[in-house]
Amino acid sequence: MTTTTNNEHKKLNVPNLRFKEFQGEWEKCKLGDYGKVVTGNTPPTKDIENYENGTYLWASPADLGTIKSITTTKTKLSSKGFSKTRSLPKGSVLVTCIGSTIGKTGMATKEMSTNQQINSIIVNDNNDNEFVYYAIQSAFPRYLSSIAVQAVPIISKSAFELLPNKRPCLQEQKEIGRFLSLLDERIATQNKIIDKLQSLIKGLNDSLYARYGNEVSTSFASLGTSYSGLSGKSAQDFGSGKPFITYLNVYSNNVINEKEFQYVTIKEGERQNVVEYGDVLFTLSSETPEEVGIGSVYLGKDKVYLNSFCFGIHITNTDVAFPPYLSYLVSSTSFRKFIYPYAQGSTRFNLCKADFEKASIKLPSLENQKRIYSMLKYIANKIETEKNLLGLYNSQKQYLLRQMFI
Repeated sequence: MTTTTNNEHKKLNVPNLRFKEFQGEWEKCKLGDYGKVVTGNTPPTKDIENYENGTYLWASPADLGTIKSITTTKTKLSSKGFSKTRSLPKGSVLVTCIGSTIGKTGMATKEMSTNQQINSIIVNDNNDNEFVYYAIQSAFPRYLSSIAVQAVPIISKSAFELLPNKRPCLQEQKEIGRFLSLLDERIATQNKIIDKLQSLIKGLNDSLYARYGNEVSTSFASLGTSYSGLSGKSAQDFGSGKPFITYLNVYSNNVINEKEFQYVTIKEGERQNVVEYGDVLFTLSSETPEEVGIGSVYLGKDKVYLNSFCFGIHITNTDVAFPPYLSYLVSSTSFRKFIYPYAQGSTRFNLCKADFEKASIKLPSLENQKRIYSMLKYIANKIETEKNLLGLYNSQKQYLLRQMFI
């Protein structure tokens, strides 16, 4: 590859980074020049036969953005339903053009269709579909800046076709597309590695608890302090004074991190419940029973304050419970089933703290808790390493998108 200095780049219509065998300026074009633009549609949902036993891929924005190749979709259509949509051939480039996920892209791996939130380009023979995919990804931050400010951002089909772009000759397009595709394949492989490790840690968590989880019987009240639990206060209770940290979101797969904190102001001297190392946290209310009470052990160094959306149990009886292990216990399938009966409600599900504290919970022995934690933590650390590597790959891709396109 060859590089072009900034001064040269200003004079010539060329990218900063380029394969050395190619010369000459890129030409200006519009997205509509790359091929036929197709806006998706939705078969009538009242007719169940459009979706029943579906095998045809039908993409929505939720199916785009994670990886390039669309090999499956959350919703599939029957042959009847698919016949009522606008068919896209393999290699079509899909772009979300409405809503909060506007700009998410994907590429069809076989004949498929989309809903109306997606505009797709059926790339013509004068252009390379791989290049078109990356050219759109590179340019979309500029496109977003030109969209009028509105509650729901949208790019219509006609506006999408007129979005400006730049392109080289077909052979250079193919070289760029092939090169970036190799990097995307590595990113896809990295995502699979992480998914398999996450499946492994979940499977081990469940199987180890099933094997050792009946060794000790105790209640959350007996695990906690003399007043059983810590209840937080709402933001409305906070007055002026020194700012402290409180929780907005208190449940996650494992350890709560700094992104889930929010600064608020409380009155000086006002009594607040403090979360410390090893405390177990639970949500009080949720729209689904599966989310109620799915807590985590806080493993941070600083003390934080609870808000009204959660309560915590401070582990004082460390002869029975190893606090770091509980961060995995509360994310296990067994614990989720255990907590369901305490989530009550019709439109929202609320965890009854008083009843929950009295509930008896089965635990492995303290020795086995430490062994299980050590094993799962090793895999968790491996997952974090792989995630960091994935981040580097994605950063490299973003750099190349900026340098290899105009």
